[in-house]
Amino acid sequence: MNKPETIAVRGRPREFCVDHALAQALRVFWSKGYEGSSLNDLTEAMGITRPSLYAAFGNKEALFRKALDLYERDKMAYVGKALAQPSARMVAETMLRGAVDNMTGHGDPHGCLGVIASVTCGAEAASIRDEVLERGKVARQALVDRMERAKAEGDLPGHVDAEALTNYMYAVVQGMSVQAGAGATREELQRTADTVLKMWFTS
Repeated sequence: MNKPETIAVRGRPREFCVDHALAQALRVFWSKGYEGSSLNDLTEAMGITRPSLYAAFGNKEALFRKALDLYERDKMAYVGKALAQPSARMVAETMLRGAVDNMTGHGDPHGCLGVIASVTCGAEAASIRDEVLERGKVARQALVDRMERAKAEGDLPGHVDAEALTNYMYAVVQGMSVQAGAGATREELQRTADTVLKMWFTS
């Protein structure tokens, strides 16, 4: 964690931990989405003034992008672990269970920030929605490539459509995210993941 950073604003400088403030901003965006998070919500959660927010992070849009970077780095690490698994089924299992853990983590908001941001952004926040979707495409393509590799290695049947299989897995994860945001329990989501894995085909 970075040392507390002194931000020069009008009057005397205000000292606060930038990393902690960013983590608090992430929680607000994760709970309320981009448009649902007001500057008052953000500054109150971060424990800073608006001038300090602007000096340290830029505007609200820039703050969200930094929060999204933090979310991908800290909360989405399971995706990289999933892609490194030795079989397609283990990829799916690691991804589904990692998603459930992420959506129902103790002390964290429920649901997925990417899903929340992409479905709740209106026309005024189109650039934010576009960026969230564009980042999602990178991860999605990595999963498609991994499934194509599984086919080439004989781990998946040759007739499997790797892109359609990826879309199916994303649909399950996104659906679980919506359910988590609506109050579904960890056990309920685990049962959904278990059902998908029980139906997983073998070559």
